[in-house]
Amino acid sequence: MMTHRRVLLLFVVLWSISTIGWAQEPEATEDPDAVLGEDLMIEYLRNLEIEGSEIQFHQELDKGSNYSQYIISYLSEGYRIRGLLTVPFGIAPEGGFKAIVFNHGYIPPSTYRTTERYVDYVRVLAEAGFVVFKIDMRGHGTSEGESEGTYFSPGYTIDAISAVKSLQMTDFIDPDGIGLWGHSMSGNLVLRAMLIEPSIKAGVIWAGAVYSYDDFAKYAISDPSFNPSASTSTRPISRGQQMREVYGPLDTETPFWQAVSLTEHIEYLESPIQLHHAVDDPIVNIGYSYDLANVLDENDKLYEIYAYQGGGHNISPPYFNEAMRRTVIFFRENL
Repeated sequence: MMTHRRVLLLFVVLWSISTIGWAQEPEATEDPDAVLGEDLMIEYLRNLEIEGSEIQFHQELDKGSNYSQYIISYLSEGYRIRGLLTVPFGIAPEGGFKAIVFNHGYIPPSTYRTTERYVDYVRVLAEAGFVVFKIDMRGHGTSEGESEGTYFSPGYTIDAISAVKSLQMTDFIDPDGIGLWGHSMSGNLVLRAMLIEPSIKAGVIWAGAVYSYDDFAKYAISDPSFNPSASTSTRPISRGQQMREVYGPLDTETPFWQAVSLTEHIEYLESPIQLHHAVDDPIVNIGYSYDLANVLDENDKLYEIYAYQGGGHNISPPYFNEAMRRTVIFFRENL
């Protein structure tokens, strides 16, 4: 019997051929049966077996006020992904520490350094008693793989879920108490990951973007991960262009864009989510967050949304402290 996902994929392929003709059919990849963008479809990802691995400790860094810091690594789709791990002082409570996988926004891969970005964000969460794992997504720092962006590739999402699965394998972390934090492009990552991995207990997004792909067309974006002139890699851009050439403009009335849309699959969201956005954000329009909140509300999902009158894309001081306070409270209540 043909599965629901296969029916959907067949429909997408037939629609593509009838619309653009055989001459523009996507070129074959290493898998001759692969469909361009299949790996971005929510149903495909929900059926994908994403695994974690044993964590390796590589280096101990200077201690924080009440926590230790390490450079560690794990495997994601065969790539060794590194990152910064904070662990509270003392013996883990019964059941283990609560943990947050921290997903960075766009930073040029050539300039990314593990210990130089999001320092204050990680510090506040670590001082609040959480284990924090700020992963260096593939192609960043010394993580293996190629930087791909997240809007047209599932790679970063898989890295985040593999990080969750790897933390669940440790003996000092509560496997049922892990959440995600994401900034900017990682808003897309956090929501996608929560749709396909139900063990993620809570998600917090700061200045996030691209949830329906209709919103991408509506608001555009100044994120350099989507800017050919600012990117150090053409792979994510060319892949997105290929998808638009094959499947047409970003429009969820089109079967393919419906299949990859996060909001079109919001029924899979099982855990609460919190949104933060500044109205003066020059990179990601706050409309992304407002539109997502409307979808969450219409579908009776648990969520919180906070708009800040200033702070820009990073929700900088004086708004930063209040946004972090709300973030800590949300994770404490939901992990």
